[in-house]
Parts: sequence; structure tokens; C-alpha cells
Amino acid sequence: MFLKRLDIQGFKSFPQRVRVDFGPGITAVVGPNGSGKTNIVEAIRWVLGEQNMRHLRGDTLDDVIFTGSARRNRRSSSARARRSRP
Repeated sequence: MFLKRLDIQGFKSFPQRVRVDFGPGITAVVGPNGSGKTNIVEAIRWVLGEQNMRHLRGDTLDDVIFTGSARRNRRSSSARARRSRP
């Protein structure tokens, strides 16, 4: 299985919709500290069926869903992955 694309909205540090395209040859996600690299990996795990919140660095489902902030309202949350078979 190959991951083609990940759409995230309201998952952890991604309150706005974010689309990550994984083109041929993509083998890593890089960026500075605090940019959400681990949250991308955890969104993939969640989409693939991870149900243990501790494996997603949370204690409850509320810990992995963006619940709003002083400047941003809570929106609906989703994470979807598009995959293809070799």
C-alpha cells in the first residue's frame, strides 16, 4: 500500500484543513520543532484505525481533537487518507 494524500482538519494542531500530498519518492516529513511532524504521523495512525489514545499522545479523544482556542472556534474534525496498491 502507498499513501497518496492525507487531509486533516481539526486533528491536534491542525484546526484549519491541511492537505499533505505524498508524491513518488517521499520517505520523510521534515520541519522545525513544533511544526506538527508527529501530529501528521499520528493522523495517519488514527486513519488506519488506532484506537488507543495513549499511542496518539493523549488520554482521551478530547486530547486529539482540536477544541478551539481564544482566537479560533472549534470546527468539525476529520482525517482522511487516500492510498493506492502497488
